[in-house]
Amino acid sequence: MIGEAARRKVLGLVGLGLRGRLAVVGVQQVRDAAKRGRLKIALVAGDASQNSLNKITGLLAARSVIVIDSFTAQELGAVTGRDAVAVVGVTDAGLAAGIKEVVS
Repeated sequence: MIGEAARRKVLGLVGLGLRGRLAVVGVQQVRDAAKRGRLKIALVAGDASQNSLNKITGLLAARSVIVIDSFTAQELGAVTGRDAVAVVGVTDAGLAAGIKEVVS
């Protein structure tokens, strides 16, 4: 579990990544990025539906993508400008390293 300050920092970094097109939003886009080998880290909503989880967890594990599941769908949605989001994937290595550093 990560602290509140770390949560805000990670969500801020994800927001910057989205504005810089260094991250993708949603199950299908994350799946596509993972299949292409572009995905570095994935933030999965801990309260995502089982159907959404089934679509991505196996692929992320097979591609050895780091998964952080400490956020809710509403938190991820707020960062992306949507109501709720099941998964956000980071495609930039530098941004992923920054997120890993905050979470560690």
